[in-house]
Amino acid sequence: MRQILLVLIALLLPTIGEASSTPPADVVTRSGEVRGAVLDDGVIAFKGIPYAAAPVGPLRWRPPQPTPAWVTPLDATQFGMPCFASPLPGPAAALVQSEDCLTLNIWAPPVASTSSTTLRSTTSKQFGLKRPVMVWIHGGGFEFGSSAQPLYDGSNLARHNVVLVSFNYRLGVFGFLAHPALDHEGPASGNYGLQDQIAALRWVRANIAAFGGDPQNITIFGQSAGAHAVGMLMASPQAKGLFAKAIAESGAFWDSEHGSLATHTEAIDRGIAFQKRMGATGIAALRAIPAEQINIAGRWDVRRDPGTTAFAPSVDGYVLDDAPAAVFARGRAANVPLLAGWNAQEENPLFLPRALPHTTPQAFGEAAAKLFGRDRRAAAETAYPATDPKSSAERLIGDLVISQQTWEMLALQEKARRNGVYAYQFSFTSPYSPIANHGAEVKYVFSNLRTPLLVSGNVEADARDRATADLMVTYWTNFAGRGDPNGPGLPTWPAYRGPGSDVLAIGPAGAKSTAEAGTHRFRFIRSFRKAGRLSHRWRTILP
Repeated sequence: MRQILLVLIALLLPTIGEASSTPPADVVTRSGEVRGAVLDDGVIAFKGIPYAAAPVGPLRWRPPQPTPAWVTPLDATQFGMPCFASPLPGPAAALVQSEDCLTLNIWAPPVASTSSTTLRSTTSKQFGLKRPVMVWIHGGGFEFGSSAQPLYDGSNLARHNVVLVSFNYRLGVFGFLAHPALDHEGPASGNYGLQDQIAALRWVRANIAAFGGDPQNITIFGQSAGAHAVGMLMASPQAKGLFAKAIAESGAFWDSEHGSLATHTEAIDRGIAFQKRMGATGIAALRAIPAEQINIAGRWDVRRDPGTTAFAPSVDGYVLDDAPAAVFARGRAANVPLLAGWNAQEENPLFLPRALPHTTPQAFGEAAAKLFGRDRRAAAETAYPATDPKSSAERLIGDLVISQQTWEMLALQEKARRNGVYAYQFSFTSPYSPIANHGAEVKYVFSNLRTPLLVSGNVEADARDRATADLMVTYWTNFAGRGDPNGPGLPTWPAYRGPGSDVLAIGPAGAKSTAEAGTHRFRFIRSFRKAGRLSHRWRTILP
Protein backbone atom coordinates (compact mmCIF):
# COMPACT_ATOMS: atom_id res chain seq x y z
CA MET A 1 0.00 0.00 0.00
CA ARG A 2 2.82 2.41 0.87
CA GLN A 3 4.43 1.78 -2.51
CA ILE A 4 1.16 2.54 -4.31
CA LEU A 5 0.73 5.72 -2.26
CA LEU A 6 4.23 6.90 -3.16
CA VAL A 7 3.49 6.26 -6.84
CA LEU A 8 0.31 8.29 -6.51
CA ILE A 9 2.21 11.16 -4.89
CA ALA A 10 4.89 11.09 -7.59
CA LEU A 11 2.24 11.33 -10.32
CA LEU A 12 0.68 14.30 -8.56
CA LEU A 13 3.87 16.36 -8.68
CA PRO A 14 3.52 19.12 -11.27
CA THR A 15 6.10 20.10 -13.81
CA ILE A 16 6.66 23.86 -13.63
CA GLY A 17 9.30 26.32 -14.66
CA GLU A 18 10.51 24.38 -17.70
CA ALA A 19 11.79 26.70 -20.40
CA SER A 20 10.50 26.08 -23.91
CA SER A 21 12.82 26.06 -26.94
CA THR A 22 10.00 25.50 -29.44
CA PRO A 23 8.66 28.16 -31.85
CA PRO A 24 6.26 30.71 -30.34
CA ALA A 25 2.57 31.00 -31.21
CA ASP A 26 0.55 34.13 -30.44
CA VAL A 27 -3.20 34.37 -29.75
CA VAL A 28 -5.17 37.41 -28.62
CA THR A 29 -7.57 36.83 -25.72
CA ARG A 30 -9.95 39.35 -24.18
CA SER A 31 -7.33 40.10 -21.53
CA GLY A 32 -4.38 40.42 -23.88
CA GLU A 33 -2.06 38.52 -26.16
CA VAL A 34 -0.63 35.17 -25.04
CA ARG A 35 2.46 33.55 -26.51
CA GLY A 36 2.48 29.76 -26.45
CA ALA A 37 4.71 27.26 -28.19
CA VAL A 38 4.47 24.91 -31.15
CA LEU A 39 5.51 21.44 -30.03
CA ASP A 40 7.52 19.03 -32.15
CA ASP A 41 4.44 17.34 -33.61
CA GLY A 42 2.61 20.58 -34.36
CA VAL A 43 0.37 20.64 -31.30
CA ILE A 44 0.25 24.19 -29.94
CA ALA A 45 0.48 24.56 -26.16
CA PHE A 46 -0.39 27.57 -24.03
CA LYS A 47 0.30 27.28 -20.32
CA GLY A 48 -0.23 29.37 -17.21
CA ILE A 49 -2.85 31.79 -18.63
CA PRO A 50 -4.62 33.67 -15.80
CA TYR A 51 -8.39 33.22 -15.92
CA ALA A 52 -9.06 35.25 -12.76
CA ALA A 53 -7.26 37.75 -10.58
CA ALA A 54 -4.86 36.40 -7.97
CA PRO A 55 -6.99 35.59 -4.86
CA VAL A 56 -4.52 37.18 -2.45
CA GLY A 57 -4.77 39.80 0.30
CA PRO A 58 -8.37 41.09 0.47
CA LEU A 59 -9.36 38.64 -2.31
CA ARG A 60 -8.53 35.60 -0.17
CA TRP A 61 -11.88 33.81 0.39
CA ARG A 62 -13.67 35.97 -2.14
CA PRO A 63 -15.36 34.90 -5.38
CA PRO A 64 -12.93 34.90 -8.34
CA GLN A 65 -12.53 38.34 -9.86
CA PRO A 66 -11.75 39.23 -13.51
CA THR A 67 -8.08 39.11 -14.35
CA PRO A 68 -6.48 42.49 -15.05
CA ALA A 69 -5.64 43.02 -18.71
CA TRP A 70 -1.99 43.00 -19.81
CA VAL A 71 -0.32 45.07 -22.52
CA THR A 72 2.76 43.11 -23.59
CA PRO A 73 2.42 39.51 -24.80
CA LEU A 74 2.13 37.05 -21.91
CA ASP A 75 4.67 34.22 -21.85
CA ALA A 76 2.44 31.14 -21.91
CA THR A 77 5.14 28.50 -22.24
CA GLN A 78 5.31 27.46 -18.58
CA PHE A 79 2.70 26.14 -16.18
CA GLY A 80 1.41 28.48 -13.52
CA MET A 81 2.13 27.82 -9.87
CA PRO A 82 0.03 25.09 -8.21
CA CYS A 83 -2.48 26.18 -5.59
CA PHE A 84 -1.75 25.62 -1.91
CA ALA A 85 -2.72 22.08 -0.99
CA SER A 86 -2.75 19.79 2.01
CA PRO A 87 0.79 18.50 2.64
CA LEU A 88 1.18 14.83 1.78
CA PRO A 89 3.88 12.44 2.95
CA GLY A 90 6.88 12.10 0.67
CA PRO A 91 8.34 14.43 -1.95
CA ALA A 92 5.13 16.44 -2.44
CA ALA A 93 5.67 17.97 1.00
CA ALA A 94 8.45 20.16 -0.41
CA LEU A 95 6.43 21.37 -3.41
CA VAL A 96 6.44 25.15 -3.98
CA GLN A 97 2.86 26.45 -4.03
CA SER A 98 1.11 29.79 -4.22
CA GLU A 99 -2.20 31.56 -3.66
CA ASP A 100 -1.63 33.21 -7.05
CA CYS A 101 -2.57 30.06 -8.91
CA LEU A 102 -5.75 30.60 -10.94
CA THR A 103 -4.35 29.74 -14.33
CA LEU A 104 -5.31 27.44 -17.18
CA ASN A 105 -3.58 25.57 -19.98
CA ILE A 106 -4.64 24.93 -23.57
CA TRP A 107 -3.47 22.38 -26.11
CA ALA A 108 -4.72 23.06 -29.64
CA PRO A 109 -4.47 20.59 -32.54
CA PRO A 110 -1.85 21.04 -35.24
CA VAL A 111 -2.68 23.60 -37.93
CA ALA A 112 -1.76 23.68 -41.59
CA SER A 113 1.43 25.64 -40.95
CA THR A 114 3.39 25.64 -37.72
CA SER A 115 5.94 28.33 -38.48
CA SER A 116 5.96 31.05 -35.85
CA THR A 117 5.67 33.79 -38.48
CA THR A 118 2.53 32.30 -40.02
CA LEU A 119 0.97 31.69 -36.63
CA ARG A 120 1.51 35.27 -35.51
CA SER A 121 0.13 36.78 -38.70
CA THR A 122 -2.84 34.51 -39.47
CA THR A 123 -3.88 33.09 -36.13
CA SER A 124 -7.58 33.78 -36.53
CA LYS A 125 -7.62 32.06 -39.93
CA GLN A 126 -5.57 29.08 -38.74
CA PHE A 127 -7.70 28.55 -35.64
CA GLY A 128 -11.09 29.25 -37.24
CA LEU A 129 -12.19 25.60 -37.22
CA LYS A 130 -14.43 25.47 -34.14
CA ARG A 131 -13.22 22.15 -32.81
CA PRO A 132 -14.83 20.42 -29.81
CA VAL A 133 -13.45 21.61 -26.47
CA MET A 134 -12.66 19.31 -23.54
CA VAL A 135 -12.12 20.96 -20.14
CA TRP A 136 -10.33 18.75 -17.59
CA ILE A 137 -10.95 19.10 -13.84
CA HIS A 138 -8.18 17.47 -11.83
CA GLY A 139 -8.82 15.26 -8.81
CA GLY A 140 -7.25 15.11 -5.37
CA GLY A 141 -10.12 15.13 -2.90
CA PHE A 142 -10.41 18.95 -3.23
CA GLU A 143 -7.30 18.93 -1.04
CA PHE A 144 -4.35 18.47 -3.42
CA GLY A 145 -3.46 18.16 -7.08
CA SER A 146 -2.63 20.47 -9.97
CA SER A 147 -3.31 20.88 -13.67
CA ALA A 148 0.46 20.69 -14.25
CA GLN A 149 0.70 17.02 -13.35
CA PRO A 150 2.52 15.20 -16.18
CA LEU A 151 -0.31 12.66 -16.33
CA TYR A 152 -2.65 15.43 -17.56
CA ASP A 153 -0.56 16.62 -20.51
CA GLY A 154 -3.14 17.33 -23.21
CA SER A 155 -1.02 16.83 -26.32
CA ASN A 156 -2.34 13.40 -27.23
CA LEU A 157 -5.99 14.42 -26.90
CA ALA A 158 -5.33 17.52 -29.00
CA ARG A 159 -4.01 15.27 -31.76
CA HIS A 160 -7.53 13.82 -31.94
CA ASN A 161 -8.91 17.14 -33.14
CA VAL A 162 -10.13 18.58 -29.84
CA VAL A 163 -8.97 21.65 -27.95
CA LEU A 164 -7.94 20.48 -24.47
CA VAL A 165 -8.11 22.83 -21.47
CA SER A 166 -7.02 22.20 -17.88
CA PHE A 167 -6.92 24.58 -14.94
CA ASN A 168 -6.06 25.06 -11.27
CA TYR A 169 -8.66 25.89 -8.65
CA ARG A 170 -8.40 26.76 -4.96
CA LEU A 171 -8.14 23.74 -2.66
CA GLY A 172 -8.66 22.89 0.99
CA VAL A 173 -8.93 25.77 3.43
CA PHE A 174 -8.32 28.37 0.69
CA GLY A 175 -11.04 26.95 -1.52
CA PHE A 176 -13.74 25.94 0.93
CA LEU A 177 -13.64 27.95 4.16
CA ALA A 178 -17.16 29.06 5.14
CA HIS A 179 -17.76 31.78 7.73
CA PRO A 180 -20.64 34.14 8.65
CA ALA A 181 -18.47 37.18 7.90
CA LEU A 182 -17.80 35.87 4.40
CA ASP A 183 -21.53 35.46 3.82
CA HIS A 184 -21.94 39.16 4.56
CA GLU A 185 -19.29 40.07 1.97
CA GLY A 186 -21.04 38.36 -0.93
CA PRO A 187 -23.15 35.35 -1.86
CA ALA A 188 -23.44 32.84 0.97
CA SER A 189 -20.91 30.26 -0.06
CA GLY A 190 -17.52 29.02 1.00
CA ASN A 191 -17.39 27.04 -2.24
CA TYR A 192 -14.68 29.25 -3.73
CA GLY A 193 -12.98 26.31 -5.40
CA LEU A 194 -16.20 25.50 -7.26
CA GLN A 195 -16.63 29.18 -8.11
CA ASP A 196 -13.12 29.07 -9.59
CA GLN A 197 -14.18 26.17 -11.80
CA ILE A 198 -17.19 28.15 -12.99
CA ALA A 199 -15.00 31.20 -13.64
CA ALA A 200 -12.63 29.03 -15.70
CA LEU A 201 -15.55 27.75 -17.77
CA ARG A 202 -16.75 31.31 -18.35
CA TRP A 203 -13.25 32.26 -19.50
CA VAL A 204 -13.24 29.31 -21.88
CA ARG A 205 -16.63 30.27 -23.29
CA ALA A 206 -15.43 33.83 -23.87
CA ASN A 207 -11.98 33.06 -25.32
CA ILE A 208 -11.71 29.55 -26.70
CA ALA A 209 -12.76 30.49 -30.24
CA ALA A 210 -9.43 32.32 -30.57
CA PHE A 211 -7.72 28.93 -30.06
CA GLY A 212 -9.91 27.12 -32.60
CA GLY A 213 -12.43 25.79 -30.08
CA ASP A 214 -16.22 25.86 -30.35
CA PRO A 215 -17.66 27.70 -27.30
CA GLN A 216 -20.99 25.98 -27.95
CA ASN A 217 -19.44 22.51 -27.77
CA ILE A 218 -17.64 22.28 -24.43
CA THR A 219 -17.34 18.96 -22.57
CA ILE A 220 -16.32 19.03 -18.92
CA PHE A 221 -14.56 15.92 -17.67
CA GLY A 222 -12.75 14.90 -14.53
CA GLN A 223 -11.71 12.03 -12.31
CA SER A 224 -12.24 11.44 -8.57
CA ALA A 225 -12.79 14.90 -7.04
CA GLY A 226 -12.83 16.18 -10.61
CA ALA A 227 -15.72 13.80 -11.37
CA HIS A 228 -17.50 14.88 -8.19
CA ALA A 229 -17.02 18.45 -9.43
CA VAL A 230 -18.64 17.44 -12.74
CA GLY A 231 -21.69 16.19 -10.82
CA MET A 232 -21.82 19.36 -8.74
CA LEU A 233 -21.49 21.59 -11.80
CA MET A 234 -24.32 19.66 -13.45
CA ALA A 235 -26.40 20.37 -10.33
CA SER A 236 -25.37 24.02 -9.95
CA PRO A 237 -27.57 26.87 -11.18
CA GLN A 238 -24.42 29.00 -11.49
CA ALA A 239 -22.94 26.67 -14.13
CA LYS A 240 -26.06 26.49 -16.28
CA GLY A 241 -25.29 26.79 -19.99
CA LEU A 242 -21.51 26.73 -19.59
CA PHE A 243 -21.02 23.24 -21.06
CA ALA A 244 -22.75 20.94 -23.52
CA LYS A 245 -21.60 17.49 -22.35
CA ALA A 246 -20.12 15.87 -19.27
CA ILE A 247 -17.79 12.96 -18.48
CA ALA A 248 -17.37 11.70 -14.90
CA GLU A 249 -14.64 9.16 -14.17
CA SER A 250 -15.17 7.65 -10.71
CA GLY A 251 -17.21 10.25 -8.86
CA ALA A 252 -20.52 12.08 -8.82
CA PHE A 253 -22.02 13.69 -5.70
CA TRP A 254 -19.19 13.98 -3.12
CA ASP A 255 -21.01 11.45 -0.91
CA SER A 256 -19.03 9.23 1.45
CA GLU A 257 -19.27 6.80 4.34
CA HIS A 258 -20.47 9.80 6.38
CA GLY A 259 -23.43 10.48 4.11
CA SER A 260 -24.01 13.35 1.72
CA LEU A 261 -21.87 16.46 1.51
CA ALA A 262 -21.88 18.97 4.35
CA THR A 263 -24.65 21.48 4.90
CA HIS A 264 -23.87 25.17 5.02
CA THR A 265 -24.38 25.13 8.78
CA GLU A 266 -21.79 22.38 9.19
CA ALA A 267 -19.34 24.26 6.96
CA ILE A 268 -19.90 27.49 8.93
CA ASP A 269 -19.28 25.69 12.23
CA ARG A 270 -16.02 24.32 10.86
CA GLY A 271 -14.95 27.77 9.68
CA ILE A 272 -15.65 29.40 13.05
CA ALA A 273 -13.73 26.65 14.82
CA PHE A 274 -10.78 27.25 12.48
CA GLN A 275 -10.80 30.99 13.19
CA LYS A 276 -10.71 30.32 16.92
CA ARG A 277 -7.96 27.75 16.53
CA MET A 278 -5.88 30.32 14.65
CA GLY A 279 -6.42 32.89 17.43
CA ALA A 280 -7.83 35.36 14.88
CA THR A 281 -10.40 37.99 15.84
CA GLY A 282 -12.16 37.73 12.50
CA ILE A 283 -11.79 37.31 8.73
CA ALA A 284 -9.54 40.35 8.38
CA ALA A 285 -7.14 38.85 10.89
CA LEU A 286 -7.28 35.47 9.13
CA ARG A 287 -6.44 37.18 5.83
CA ALA A 288 -3.39 38.74 7.44
CA ILE A 289 -1.93 35.37 8.44
CA PRO A 290 0.72 34.08 5.97
CA ALA A 291 -0.61 31.56 3.48
CA GLU A 292 1.90 28.88 4.52
CA GLN A 293 0.67 29.06 8.10
CA ILE A 294 -2.99 28.89 7.06
CA ASN A 295 -2.25 25.95 4.80
CA ILE A 296 -0.49 23.91 7.48
CA ALA A 297 -3.20 24.63 10.05
CA GLY A 298 -5.97 23.67 7.64
CA ARG A 299 -4.34 20.51 6.32
CA TRP A 300 -6.28 17.33 5.72
CA ASP A 301 -5.53 14.19 7.72
CA VAL A 302 -5.31 11.55 4.99
CA ARG A 303 -6.73 8.96 7.38
CA ARG A 304 -10.02 10.84 7.61
CA ASP A 305 -12.90 11.70 5.28
CA PRO A 306 -12.11 15.13 3.75
CA GLY A 307 -15.82 15.77 3.26
CA THR A 308 -16.49 15.92 6.98
CA THR A 309 -13.14 16.61 8.64
CA ALA A 310 -11.45 19.05 6.24
CA PHE A 311 -12.50 22.01 4.08
CA ALA A 312 -14.46 20.74 1.10
CA PRO A 313 -17.64 21.50 -0.91
CA SER A 314 -20.89 22.06 0.95
CA VAL A 315 -24.51 22.89 0.15
CA ASP A 316 -24.12 26.65 0.33
CA GLY A 317 -27.38 27.84 -1.22
CA TYR A 318 -25.51 29.64 -3.99
CA VAL A 319 -23.29 27.33 -6.01
CA LEU A 320 -25.29 24.38 -4.71
CA ASP A 321 -28.85 24.88 -3.53
CA ASP A 322 -29.23 21.22 -2.53
CA ALA A 323 -27.26 17.99 -2.39
CA PRO A 324 -26.34 17.08 -5.97
CA ALA A 325 -28.09 13.70 -5.76
CA ALA A 326 -31.30 15.47 -4.74
CA VAL A 327 -31.04 17.78 -7.75
CA PHE A 328 -30.52 14.78 -10.05
CA ALA A 329 -33.40 12.90 -8.40
CA ARG A 330 -35.76 15.79 -9.17
CA GLY A 331 -34.62 15.81 -12.80
CA ARG A 332 -33.13 19.30 -12.44
CA ALA A 333 -29.51 18.52 -13.32
CA ALA A 334 -28.08 19.90 -16.55
CA ASN A 335 -29.85 18.30 -19.49
CA VAL A 336 -26.66 17.28 -21.28
CA PRO A 337 -25.26 13.97 -22.56
CA LEU A 338 -23.37 12.12 -19.84
CA LEU A 339 -20.61 9.51 -20.04
CA ALA A 340 -19.56 8.06 -16.69
CA GLY A 341 -18.16 4.96 -15.07
CA TRP A 342 -15.96 3.43 -12.44
CA ASN A 343 -13.08 0.99 -12.06
CA ALA A 344 -13.05 -2.61 -10.90
CA GLN A 345 -11.09 -1.84 -7.72
CA GLU A 346 -11.91 1.64 -6.51
CA GLU A 347 -10.31 0.91 -3.13
CA ASN A 348 -7.75 3.70 -3.26
CA PRO A 349 -4.98 3.48 -0.61
CA LEU A 350 -6.18 6.89 0.60
CA PHE A 351 -9.64 5.41 1.25
CA LEU A 352 -8.62 2.20 3.01
CA PRO A 353 -7.89 3.74 6.45
CA ARG A 354 -11.56 4.74 6.48
CA ALA A 355 -12.89 1.21 5.87
CA LEU A 356 -15.04 -0.53 8.49
CA PRO A 357 -13.15 -2.65 11.03
CA HIS A 358 -12.43 -6.01 9.39
CA THR A 359 -9.90 -7.90 11.47
CA THR A 360 -12.47 -10.68 11.89
CA PRO A 361 -15.84 -11.56 10.33
CA GLN A 362 -17.51 -10.65 13.61
CA ALA A 363 -15.84 -7.22 13.75
CA PHE A 364 -16.95 -6.38 10.23
CA GLY A 365 -20.46 -7.75 10.74
CA GLU A 366 -20.95 -5.70 13.91
CA ALA A 367 -19.62 -2.54 12.27
CA ALA A 368 -21.87 -3.02 9.24
CA ALA A 369 -24.89 -3.59 11.48
CA LYS A 370 -24.07 -0.38 13.36
CA LEU A 371 -23.76 1.61 10.13
CA PHE A 372 -26.77 0.24 8.28
CA GLY A 373 -28.99 -0.70 11.24
CA ARG A 374 -29.52 -4.11 12.78
CA ASP A 375 -32.81 -4.49 10.94
CA ARG A 376 -30.84 -4.34 7.68
CA ARG A 377 -28.11 -6.74 8.73
CA ALA A 378 -29.28 -9.59 6.49
CA ALA A 379 -29.39 -7.33 3.43
CA ALA A 380 -25.97 -5.91 4.32
CA GLU A 381 -24.59 -9.43 4.62
CA THR A 382 -25.86 -10.28 1.14
CA ALA A 383 -24.27 -7.19 -0.37
CA TYR A 384 -21.03 -7.29 1.66
CA PRO A 385 -20.48 -10.77 3.17
CA ALA A 386 -18.74 -10.85 6.53
CA THR A 387 -17.23 -14.21 5.62
CA ASP A 388 -14.59 -12.28 3.67
CA PRO A 389 -14.28 -9.20 5.88
CA LYS A 390 -11.24 -7.61 4.28
CA SER A 391 -12.54 -7.77 0.74
CA SER A 392 -16.02 -6.68 1.80
CA ALA A 393 -14.72 -3.75 3.84
CA GLU A 394 -12.52 -2.57 0.98
CA ARG A 395 -15.28 -2.95 -1.59
CA LEU A 396 -17.75 -1.14 0.65
CA ILE A 397 -15.53 1.92 1.12
CA GLY A 398 -14.87 2.03 -2.63
CA ASP A 399 -18.61 1.82 -3.28
CA LEU A 400 -19.51 4.49 -0.73
CA VAL A 401 -16.89 6.98 -1.86
CA ILE A 402 -16.94 6.32 -5.62
CA SER A 403 -18.76 3.50 -7.41
CA GLN A 404 -22.33 3.62 -6.10
CA GLN A 405 -22.91 7.32 -6.59
CA THR A 406 -21.40 7.21 -10.09
CA TRP A 407 -23.88 4.46 -10.91
CA GLU A 408 -26.72 6.42 -9.33
CA MET A 409 -25.89 9.57 -11.27
CA LEU A 410 -26.06 7.57 -14.49
CA ALA A 411 -29.38 6.02 -13.47
CA LEU A 412 -30.93 9.37 -12.51
CA GLN A 413 -29.69 11.15 -15.64
CA GLU A 414 -30.99 8.33 -17.82
CA LYS A 415 -34.36 8.50 -16.08
CA ALA A 416 -34.61 12.26 -16.62
CA ARG A 417 -33.03 12.45 -20.08
CA ARG A 418 -33.75 9.02 -21.59
CA ASN A 419 -30.94 9.28 -24.16
CA GLY A 420 -27.34 10.38 -24.50
CA VAL A 421 -26.21 8.51 -21.36
CA TYR A 422 -23.30 6.04 -21.57
CA ALA A 423 -21.81 3.90 -18.79
CA TYR A 424 -18.49 2.08 -18.61
CA GLN A 425 -16.72 -0.25 -16.20
CA PHE A 426 -12.94 -0.29 -16.41
CA SER A 427 -11.06 -3.48 -15.52
CA PHE A 428 -8.08 -3.35 -17.87
CA THR A 429 -4.81 -4.62 -16.41
CA SER A 430 -1.38 -5.33 -17.87
CA PRO A 431 2.18 -5.77 -16.62
CA TYR A 432 2.47 -1.98 -16.94
CA SER A 433 -0.78 -1.28 -15.05
CA PRO A 434 -1.45 -4.36 -12.92
CA ILE A 435 -4.36 -3.04 -10.81
CA ALA A 436 -7.60 -1.51 -12.12
CA ASN A 437 -7.86 0.67 -9.04
CA HIS A 438 -8.93 4.26 -8.48
CA GLY A 439 -7.40 6.44 -11.18
CA ALA A 440 -5.97 3.60 -13.27
CA GLU A 441 -7.90 4.71 -16.36
CA VAL A 442 -6.57 8.29 -16.45
CA LYS A 443 -3.27 7.50 -18.16
CA TYR A 444 -5.23 5.76 -20.93
CA VAL A 445 -7.75 8.57 -21.33
CA PHE A 446 -4.85 11.01 -21.86
CA SER A 447 -2.74 8.36 -23.65
CA ASN A 448 0.18 9.33 -21.43
CA LEU A 449 2.01 6.02 -21.11
CA ARG A 450 5.56 7.30 -21.12
CA THR A 451 6.20 7.15 -17.38
CA PRO A 452 6.98 3.64 -16.02
CA LEU A 453 5.07 2.86 -12.83
CA LEU A 454 6.90 1.74 -9.71
CA VAL A 455 3.96 -0.48 -8.79
CA SER A 456 4.62 -2.51 -11.95
CA GLY A 457 8.36 -2.76 -11.34
CA ASN A 458 9.08 -0.08 -13.94
CA VAL A 459 7.66 -2.24 -16.75
CA GLU A 460 7.01 -0.14 -19.84
CA ALA A 461 3.68 0.06 -21.63
CA ASP A 462 3.21 -2.47 -24.43
CA ALA A 463 0.98 -2.85 -27.49
CA ARG A 464 -2.08 -3.76 -25.40
CA ASP A 465 -1.65 -0.64 -23.29
CA ARG A 466 -1.34 1.52 -26.39
CA ALA A 467 -4.39 -0.12 -27.98
CA THR A 468 -6.45 0.54 -24.85
CA ALA A 469 -5.31 4.17 -24.81
CA ASP A 470 -6.21 4.57 -28.50
CA LEU A 471 -9.61 3.04 -27.83
CA MET A 472 -10.42 5.27 -24.86
CA VAL A 473 -9.12 8.47 -26.47
CA THR A 474 -11.27 7.76 -29.51
CA TYR A 475 -14.40 7.04 -27.45
CA TRP A 476 -13.87 10.13 -25.27
CA THR A 477 -13.21 12.51 -28.16
CA ASN A 478 -16.10 11.08 -30.20
CA PHE A 479 -18.37 11.81 -27.26
CA ALA A 480 -16.97 15.32 -26.94
CA GLY A 481 -17.63 15.91 -30.61
CA ARG A 482 -21.24 14.80 -30.86
CA GLY A 483 -22.48 13.30 -27.60
CA ASP A 484 -22.05 9.71 -28.77
CA PRO A 485 -18.82 7.73 -28.20
CA ASN A 486 -19.46 5.30 -31.04
CA GLY A 487 -17.65 5.45 -34.36
CA PRO A 488 -16.33 3.38 -37.26
CA GLY A 489 -14.24 0.39 -36.24
CA LEU A 490 -15.10 0.62 -32.53
CA PRO A 491 -16.93 -2.01 -30.48
CA THR A 492 -20.51 -0.78 -30.05
CA TRP A 493 -21.10 1.17 -26.85
CA PRO A 494 -24.80 0.84 -25.98
CA ALA A 495 -26.73 3.75 -24.52
CA TYR A 496 -27.39 3.19 -20.82
CA ARG A 497 -30.98 2.14 -20.07
CA GLY A 498 -30.96 2.15 -16.28
CA PRO A 499 -29.90 -0.12 -13.41
CA GLY A 500 -28.93 -3.61 -14.54
CA SER A 501 -28.65 -2.70 -18.21
CA ASP A 502 -25.66 -3.03 -20.48
CA VAL A 503 -22.49 -0.98 -20.11
CA LEU A 504 -19.20 -0.92 -21.97
CA ALA A 505 -16.68 -3.15 -20.21
CA ILE A 506 -13.08 -2.09 -20.92
CA GLY A 507 -10.86 -5.00 -19.92
CA PRO A 508 -7.73 -6.95 -20.82
CA ALA A 509 -9.46 -8.50 -23.83
CA GLY A 510 -10.62 -5.15 -25.21
CA ALA A 511 -14.01 -3.49 -25.01
CA LYS A 512 -17.41 -5.13 -25.20
CA SER A 513 -21.02 -4.56 -24.20
CA THR A 514 -22.01 -6.48 -21.08
CA ALA A 515 -24.46 -6.32 -18.18
CA GLU A 516 -23.25 -4.01 -15.41
CA ALA A 517 -21.71 -5.55 -12.30
CA GLY A 518 -22.52 -4.59 -8.72
CA THR A 519 -26.16 -3.60 -9.22
CA HIS A 520 -27.41 -5.35 -6.06
CA ARG A 521 -24.80 -3.60 -3.91
CA PHE A 522 -25.58 -0.21 -5.38
CA ARG A 523 -29.33 -0.64 -4.89
CA PHE A 524 -28.71 -1.56 -1.26
CA ILE A 525 -26.83 1.71 -0.63
CA ARG A 526 -29.45 3.67 -2.57
CA SER A 527 -32.10 2.41 -0.17
CA PHE A 528 -30.59 4.65 2.53
CA ARG A 529 -31.29 7.86 0.63
CA LYS A 530 -34.12 10.15 1.62
CA ALA A 531 -34.91 13.04 -0.71
CA GLY A 532 -31.56 12.47 -2.37
CA ARG A 533 -29.44 12.59 0.80
CA LEU A 534 -27.82 9.63 2.48
CA SER A 535 -28.56 9.03 6.16
CA HIS A 536 -27.39 11.92 8.32
CA ARG A 537 -27.03 9.36 11.10
CA TRP A 538 -23.88 8.10 9.39
CA ARG A 539 -22.12 11.33 10.44
CA THR A 540 -21.72 10.10 14.02
CA ILE A 541 -21.27 6.37 13.54
CA LEU A 542 -17.84 6.28 11.94
CA PRO A 543 -14.76 8.24 13.09
